[in-house]
Amino acid sequence: MIELSFLGTGGSVASEERDNTSLLIGLDQKIILVDCPGSLIQKIKRLSLDPLAVSAILVTHIHPDHIYGLPSFIHSLMLEEGLVHLFGSEETIRFCRRLLDLFELQEKEIKMKIDFVPLGDGQEFEIFPELIVTSFRVPHSLSSLAFHFLFEEEKKGLIYSGDTPPHPPLFKKAREIDYLIHDSSAPARFFKQYPSLMTMHTHSLELGKLSQEAGVKCLIPCHFFGEVEFPLSEIEEEIRKNFKGRLIIPKDFEKIRL
Repeated sequence: MIELSFLGTGGSVASEERDNTSLLIGLDQKIILVDCPGSLIQKIKRLSLDPLAVSAILVTHIHPDHIYGLPSFIHSLMLEEGLVHLFGSEETIRFCRRLLDLFELQEKEIKMKIDFVPLGDGQEFEIFPELIVTSFRVPHSLSSLAFHFLFEEEKKGLIYSGDTPPHPPLFKKAREIDYLIHDSSAPARFFKQYPSLMTMHTHSLELGKLSQEAGVKCLIPCHFFGEVEFPLSEIEEEIRKNFKGRLIIPKDFEKIRL
């Protein structure tokens, strides 16, 4: 069984209902953490899951809302024997090493160890025997990677974009993908007001159009801005102007079985 658990679905500015975007991918008793904002231990326990079951962490890029919780996560588990594999771009891995060193979290007395795995563009790697992941570069920051997950036993594919503007190569890779989790930061009207957003993020109208053209089977938008006000129904309405497939607009702490 594959299960997605959203620890947060908001953008860099958290709101009362939504914290910074992060999620767990559960496969049987194994868990992958994607991105590392704050209060991870509490959030994972709130979902009735065991933080010690997290055996891999994938970091999309090194903006604060995607990485600032990493030292706290390792510090909270420092007395537990274990090994966590941390995957990211070379830029991300260098930054993570420095960040953990600031808090002396790679010293001998720290029982929870980190295996740093730098990734390149188009690099395929195995997390579990039944899960193959491919990383690929996307625009947003120089450290940014998106991830394509292939669950071999279930024969299902999932792409997680991280924070991204509209990027045609990503949607080419997402052709007829089973699940696409993609930046949908705000309705189009905010991008018209602030055109520079188009170089960093994606609005809901464009996301629906590109996902429909790619034949995405199930679209899961996330990373909703907290610094501007809009109803989530506006995101849904804009996506639905073009997208005809299955649409899930997740809430924080929502679990989705694939």
